[in-house]
Amino acid sequence: MAVSGKDIPDPFRNTLDLFGVEGPAVEDEALNVGDVGQAFARRLNRAISGYRAKLGTADEIVIMGLDSATPGRMAISFYRELNGFEFLDRVQNWHEQCAWPQNFGKDSHFIGAPAPRDIAEAAFGKRLDDKLKKSTIERLLPCIVDGRPIPADFVASTTRRASNRVGLDHWDWEKCLGIACALFRGHHKQKGYQMSLELKRATRDYLYGRLLAVAEQIEDRALYIAGENRSTTAARLMQRFADRPLSTWKTIELALGPYKARLRGSRGPFLRKMEKLVDDITAAFDKDDFVADGPLSGEFLLGYHCQRRDLHSPAQSLEDEQHPDE
Repeated sequence: MAVSGKDIPDPFRNTLDLFGVEGPAVEDEALNVGDVGQAFARRLNRAISGYRAKLGTADEIVIMGLDSATPGRMAISFYRELNGFEFLDRVQNWHEQCAWPQNFGKDSHFIGAPAPRDIAEAAFGKRLDDKLKKSTIERLLPCIVDGRPIPADFVASTTRRASNRVGLDHWDWEKCLGIACALFRGHHKQKGYQMSLELKRATRDYLYGRLLAVAEQIEDRALYIAGENRSTTAARLMQRFADRPLSTWKTIELALGPYKARLRGSRGPFLRKMEKLVDDITAAFDKDDFVADGPLSGEFLLGYHCQRRDLHSPAQSLEDEQHPDE
């Protein structure tokens, strides 16, 4: 809270609830500036500037966490005093570093950072008890207010749950995927991950994630044409792929045979484009990286998510519609 009573951003809320920085608007602006991340940063800067116009360095901000250990008694679990600009800088840094396209349901899509309570559910499931939820939020508060690194166990837990796709329903998985990518990006901020597809990033985990997305797109298109509504092989084997990518990729690739045959007759140009994309991604691997079958880090989710979004972009969809049978 501000000691003066002035309005300040709530560090416990996600980017959309806090600043209203919506995904479609950001992506429309990205057409002019060339990058979703740049467009998001510009809109976030404008939102923060609105608070800066009201607050000054002389305004004191107190961030306090209270814990009701026993009935009738309160303990202070967290306490910080900052001036107005310091507080806004740290809130802005959190929402920039952990920004990622989020999908919280049919009517809730945005680009930004998730709220601490959403991170707790993504890491430990919706059935987590109040004690675990509270301790998770308490551990995240210094990351927001003090700029401390995101705990590695939160990154690992959200990555593991997002990889276990068959264990979650569709919308829970979509939400968990976006949060896992946001935490991994924020935890490894020095690597400069972009929110759009990075064609020049040739790390093993990122490239394997891209391969998984392309395989899913091929099978998903074939299932759609046949009017079948079921999970793809890539979706079913995602957890195994995260643990043993090389051997699982061979299984996925062999399973694509019947679907490619189906597409070859009705969607030839699409199939050729996907096969060329697989070849290009495979060629980008270092030889030793491709044949290594060790577990993937959460970076594979970033490559998967970015490649999937690129394949589902309006430009790609329009091209497929205009040239379905060439």
